[in-house]
Amino acid sequence: MKKQQTAILALILWLILVLLYMLLSTIFDLQFFFILCMIGVLVIMQLIEPKYVKPGYLKYIWYLIALGILVFGAVVVVKVMEILGLEFIFLRNFF
Repeated sequence: MKKQQTAILALILWLILVLLYMLLSTIFDLQFFFILCMIGVLVIMQLIEPKYVKPGYLKYIWYLIALGILVFGAVVVVKVMEILGLEFIFLRNFF
C-alpha cells in the first residue's frame, strides 16, 4: 500500500474516531471538530512526508494546511474575545 493510501485511511479513521467520541459524549461542536481534524492532518502529513524527495502533491496539501491554520487562528481569536467579553460583529455570524 502506498503512503498516500495509508494517509487517507489513517485520516478517515481519525475523523471517524473523533465523530464517534463527539456523538457518544453528546457534545458536537463544529469548532472542536475542526481543530481535532487539523491536528490529525498535521500529524499524518509529518508521518508521510518523504525526507529526500518532495512530490508535487505536497505543495497543494501545505496550502490546504495553511488555510486551516488561518481558520484555526480565527477560532482562537473569537474564543479569546468571548472570554474577555468582547465581540466582533463581523465574525459573530460565522462562529
